[in-house]
Parts: sequence; structure tokens; C-alpha cells
Amino acid sequence: MSNKRSVLANFNPINKFRDFKEKPSEEKWRAIKEFFINNLLYILLFAAIIGIQIYDSRFLSLSSVVNIISLSAANLPIALGIAGCIILTGTDLSAGRIVGLTACVAASLLQASGYANKMFPNLPTLPIWAVLIIILLIGALVGFINGFCTAKFKLHPFIVTLATQLITYGALLIYLMQGTNNGQSISGLDPSYSNFITGSMFKIGGVAIPNYIFYALGITVIMWFIWNKTAFGKNMFAVGSNPEAANVSGVSVTRTIIWVFVLAGIMYGITGFIESARIGSNSAATGLNYELDAIAACVIGGVSFVGGIGKIRGVITGVVLLRIIFVGLTFLGIDSNMQYIIKGLIILVACAIDMRKYLVRK
Repeated sequence: MSNKRSVLANFNPINKFRDFKEKPSEEKWRAIKEFFINNLLYILLFAAIIGIQIYDSRFLSLSSVVNIISLSAANLPIALGIAGCIILTGTDLSAGRIVGLTACVAASLLQASGYANKMFPNLPTLPIWAVLIIILLIGALVGFINGFCTAKFKLHPFIVTLATQLITYGALLIYLMQGTNNGQSISGLDPSYSNFITGSMFKIGGVAIPNYIFYALGITVIMWFIWNKTAFGKNMFAVGSNPEAANVSGVSVTRTIIWVFVLAGIMYGITGFIESARIGSNSAATGLNYELDAIAACVIGGVSFVGGIGKIRGVITGVVLLRIIFVGLTFLGIDSNMQYIIKGLIILVACAIDMRKYLVRK
């Protein structure tokens, strides 16, 4: 019993405060300084949220909060996919274009039968589950190419995914020229598809909750299980931390890298499937720069480019915080072009803080 009490005493916040109080003043200031530097981005983001709310009280109204959650849910799968690539000390520049390709393919196969500008007039509207499988296979195929080239040819993911980004975009442009489409936006989606994604089963305070929020939650639970409860998840973190040590320990580095990118491709496909119905009109611009938002969200959420570090809850936090800021910028009337600059600065600051943490630990 005395041992238990001593263990509990070590975790007592009062004891922690006493320890801090007994430290020399120089150490106290150093600890406070480290805390503010390591959490600078969160502090700035929360300060911005408070400032925007003061500027416009509608910012955190029920309808606005539901809108923020909806936008976050739509972007969560792509962030979960790209997080795995970052854990491997890589990235994926092709993510946004895979979203665009899968969104346009889904839209073309799920257009309403009686729509005048149907891309494939002689093709009946396919079942939703069949189109979803096709979309996942497309995402998995591009992900496999990314992973295979990275693992087998020892190429950096930046180069590989830059190449597949261009290839995927070219494939998208060619696809949009098929049938009667002639490069136009794909719209006129079948109501069953739109309702499946953007429909609502219930409301909160009169505000409808889109179905895809629950799909995103389900996907997040699955990804949490894969990351934390499977051998694949452990291998992913091991390879990201130290591929040589992982290989000596019996982990197949090549197979792990390939499967991480395949899983990421599947996540991009799911994002495209949701995005297709969410925006309703899909073109070559669909998915443009989505990977930037995903990378920024991951870095904000603590997924480190040094490898082997990242948590699902961190990705969720990053996605939601980033979406809050972007919605807040809209409330402030900030020009959409200026938002790209702010987005870039957020990524730069987040990466700088992350690298500083790594150097301090080292």
C-alpha cells in the first residue's frame, strides 16, 4: 500500500507545483519559456479564435460551429492518410489530385439517369457501393505506385509524389474529355448519392447534421485502431523512427512503406467520394492544394517530419483548428488569395517549432 501511495504522490499536481516552486528562478523562466515556444502556434491560434469571436459574435454560433465541424469532417480522411506518410519522414504531394480524380470519376458514374448533360448517356447510374469500390481501388493503385517507387527505388516521397501528382492530373484532364463531357464540370448527381453524403438523419437546434460527419468519425475510429492496435501500426512508427533498426528487428520496411501509401491512397479516395457529392459540381480544379491543408493540419497536430511521431487525436485537433482559422478569416473578410499566404506561414511556423522540439530532445 505504501508503494502505491508513493507512486500516486509522484503524479500529484500539488507535488508537481511544489517541485516547480522549489526550482531556481533561472530554471523556472527557462521552463516557462520552453512551454510558450513549444506551444506558440496553439497559443496564437486560440488567441485568434477569441479575437474573431469578439469581432463577430456569429463566429461561434451553432450554425457556424456545425459548419466548421462539417468542413473538418470532409478534410479529415485526407489528413489521416497523409499523416502516415509524414510519420515515415515523407509526404504526399499527389493527395489533392487523387482526390480530384476520384471525385470526378464518382460524379461521372453517379449522375442522374435523366440528366441532359450526362457524361456517359448510355451508362446507367451505378450502385453507390460499386462506385465506392472503384474509387477506393483507384486511390489504392496510385498509393501503391507511390509506395513501391519510394521503397524499391529508394526515392524520396517528395520526388515520387510530385511525379504522380502530374500523372494523376493529366489522367484527370484526359478523363474529363471522355463521353459527351468535353472537359466541362460534372454535375447533375443522382439524388440517392447526394442524400447518402450530404443528407441528414437529425438536427441539433434546427441545424442539420450532414451524414458524412458520421462517416468521417467511423473512418477515424478505424484508423485509430490500425495505428494503435495492429502490428502494421507499430511497424509504421518503427520504420518512421529508425528504418535500419526496424529492419534488424524483423520488420519488412519495404512492405510497410508500400502499405502506408496504399492506405493513404484509400483515404484520398474516400475524401474524393465525399467531396464529389458535397460540392456537387466537379472539375479539374477539384482537390487543388488539398494536400497543403492536410499537411498543415498534421504538423499543427504534432505529426513530426522527423519521423515516428504522431497521434490520431493530434491530426483531428490540427484539422479542426485549421478549419476554425480559415472560417474565421472569412468572417474577418480576408481575401481568399491572402489566405494562401497565411496558410504557408502556419506551415512554416509549425515546422520550425517541430524541428526545435526535435533538436532540444536530441
